[in-house]
Amino acid sequence: MNNSKIYRVADLPFMVSSEGDSFLPDSLLNMKPFVSALKEGETPLFTLELTYGPLPAPRGELLYRTDDGPLFPEISLYRNADASIASRTCPLPGRPEAMELTMSPDFTRARLILPGKDDSFAFNNSLMLLFTFASARMGALEMHSSVVVNEGKGYLFLGKSGTGKSTHSSLWLKHIPGTWLLNDDNPVLRLMPGGDVRVFGSPWSGKTPCYKALSAPAGAVVRLSQAPYNKIERLTGVKAYASLMASASSFRPFSELADQWHNTLEAMAGTVPCYHLECLPDEAAARLCYNTVVVNG
Repeated sequence: MNNSKIYRVADLPFMVSSEGDSFLPDSLLNMKPFVSALKEGETPLFTLELTYGPLPAPRGELLYRTDDGPLFPEISLYRNADASIASRTCPLPGRPEAMELTMSPDFTRARLILPGKDDSFAFNNSLMLLFTFASARMGALEMHSSVVVNEGKGYLFLGKSGTGKSTHSSLWLKHIPGTWLLNDDNPVLRLMPGGDVRVFGSPWSGKTPCYKALSAPAGAVVRLSQAPYNKIERLTGVKAYASLMASASSFRPFSELADQWHNTLEAMAGTVPCYHLECLPDEAAARLCYNTVVVNG
């Protein structure tokens, strides 16, 4: 029995298929809001085929291996003899590898091998990675960010892990009327064909189960850093670009993709207001940010 479904993230459709009586994405709550269908004349951004069985031995030339620390997954990327890209991921450094994802050179076709039939971590990790690569040509960037919506616009809070992105969002939710959470870890920021920038919810939201197939025009991007006071400043030019780039999911070994991401970031930095907020985790910080980027933005 062949199972397949179309999903849509950042208004980009893609297909997931597998053989067998069960279909893993059907059991995942984060995928349900993104079930979709192809519009007339559309083709999927990519097709991902799920298979199950033992992982083959690593092969090809090692291109890149992440090193985000002992509490983060470790991703290794290989280039095979046929120019396809293989990705292998460990849930934590030193743990057994959880999957192998092999992608065509243009990232439109991929095959995911899972050792177990209920491995949601491996599936979601692979899907995020494939979406990152395949959507680069469509002006999309997965952002390590928490994003709220207020007065019809999305406001992204960036920063290193532990900086307080989720805390700052929660302060807006508590103290700024009309605010709601769009995504708490991996929204998609997309430069649309007409030149405007929108922020989209995604199936990936970290520890907060916030999976919304909704979007809003990007109102502002705010990089947070902890401080014993509250102060906000507007970033422009190279500083705005660097602030966005530091939180965008991208892999520099692929020069063509790096060029696409650079062009997208450059356009976004010149379109979306960017700020740096040095702050305490308090109501005053949320109000200062709101008054600056919404009321006076």
